[in-house]
Amino acid sequence: MQLFKTIIRQNKSLLLFIILLATFRGAIADWHPVPTGSMKPTILEGDVIWHNKLAYDLKFPFTDIKIASLSDPQRGDIVVVHSQRADKRLVKRLIGLPGDVISLANNKLMVNGVSARYEPLASTDLERIRFIDRDPGQYAIEQLEGVPSHVVHARSIGNTLQRIHRAVVPTDHYFLMGDSRDNSADSRYYGSFSRNELRGRATHVVLSMNMLDSYKPRLERFFERLQ
Repeated sequence: MQLFKTIIRQNKSLLLFIILLATFRGAIADWHPVPTGSMKPTILEGDVIWHNKLAYDLKFPFTDIKIASLSDPQRGDIVVVHSQRADKRLVKRLIGLPGDVISLANNKLMVNGVSARYEPLASTDLERIRFIDRDPGQYAIEQLEGVPSHVVHARSIGNTLQRIHRAVVPTDHYFLMGDSRDNSADSRYYGSFSRNELRGRATHVVLSMNMLDSYKPRLERFFERLQ
């Protein structure tokens, strides 16, 4: 017991730092590596994203107990969600709010009867994506009212996710999709996600290591803002 007290006394600063860091990551903000390409080209495999846990709700650290609601999720947000059905953490784009009617046919999105607009990605924009990070298929800028324009990707070959999909978002739930439309297990698979499953909003790429190229750093992506 005396040895234990001595260790604590000699390492008080370190222990305090560990407690504060754990509390920070548990309730305020966190960072996560992304192992899959479901959000390409917005988020790439090997990106480490910054995750604001106070974007929507204040919760007790490491629990789902909500202390206060801070703001409502917005269409277009890139959210971190712990899916009960998938039993893992997911990062997706918020497409549908409670009460919205979402339709998708051949990767063309419609929200409440309003069709998204699609523009081919200019070659100069595509050049920003390293060749090794480009998946085969088509890239386009998706534009939907109230949502920042963003790039989406679809495979040129037919895929099961290109089937017609229609959903009405339940109360207190959100419809989420990956920007890589044919490579994302999202609300088309798992259904809408409850607000309680949302863990916050992803805002930046902290750093990026190319998993497809011997984990070489993508320096141009460090501290890049997500939109």
